[in-house]
Amino acid sequence: MVYQASPTRYENMEYRRCSQSGLKLPVVSLGLWHNFGDNAHFENGRTLIRHAFDHGITHFDLANNYGPPPGSAEQHFGRILQEDLLPYRDELIISSKAGYTMWDGPYGDWGSKKYLVASLNQSLKRMGLEYVDIFYHHRPDPDTPLEETMAALDLIVRQGKALYVGLSNYPADRAKKAFEILQQLGTPCLIHQPKYSMFERWVEADLLDTLADNGVGSIAFSPLAGGVLTDRYLAGIPQDSRAASGSKFLTTDQLTEEKLEKVRKLNEIAQARGQKLSQMALAWVLRGDRVTSVLIGASKTSQIDDAVGMIANRQFSAEELAAIEGILV
Repeated sequence: MVYQASPTRYENMEYRRCSQSGLKLPVVSLGLWHNFGDNAHFENGRTLIRHAFDHGITHFDLANNYGPPPGSAEQHFGRILQEDLLPYRDELIISSKAGYTMWDGPYGDWGSKKYLVASLNQSLKRMGLEYVDIFYHHRPDPDTPLEETMAALDLIVRQGKALYVGLSNYPADRAKKAFEILQQLGTPCLIHQPKYSMFERWVEADLLDTLADNGVGSIAFSPLAGGVLTDRYLAGIPQDSRAASGSKFLTTDQLTEEKLEKVRKLNEIAQARGQKLSQMALAWVLRGDRVTSVLIGASKTSQIDDAVGMIANRQFSAEELAAIEGILV
């Protein structure tokens, strides 16, 4: 059966201008870091992507190394795009990244012009695209001159292979220098993608101010702290959870009784607001309108429904914010 997008897909989603650019992003975006590689069920991934778009999520975030194995998430997304979403390509924001190890040898990692251009060429081929909407440098390179990395991003835009460029995981001081270089080259930075949640707040020290001062938007990844800020761990660590699976991204050592007690107290505030903890955690990251979008992962359509449902109740009273802060300190 040929897929037809829901005619009501734009009715309940909020779109926010990405800082000083002309581009608007949905406040909830879908990331394909997990659950879309060769180790995942293809039809489930297709269902998730269709469901997200049917609910107004127009932004799909990938990277060259998403899988596993690396490249497989882009390959599967490309198939779904060609078979289901191609008529809607101009309604979609598709992003990819390069910066982590992708292939053997000295040209398959970090931030050289050689690597970034070659990697994007491979990504475009895997997805069957002529261009991506946003291309990110995925992490700072301690050895390649920042001027070379930014020149590569500028070149990629001028070649028509990306409409906008972004950075991910850059600290404030290095991000500021990168913004200045890109501005001089004539390809301003659109967006920065940092890790940000109630339990990961480094961006508040200076990065968010730096982004605002330079007219750069932001999209927070891992806003639910790898699933900790959900109802998954309220009663402890389930045997079938990510923390119990041996995942390097969330270990049992990280889930101390002190942290779990904070999760339980936060859940009480969420319940008083008439929300799930995951919804409150997403709304909290979006508070104050300093963050353009939150980047969620999903393995079930209900998780997408919960995230979109957050939009109806994402404002906080001063008392609620103070109570949350009292728990987090």
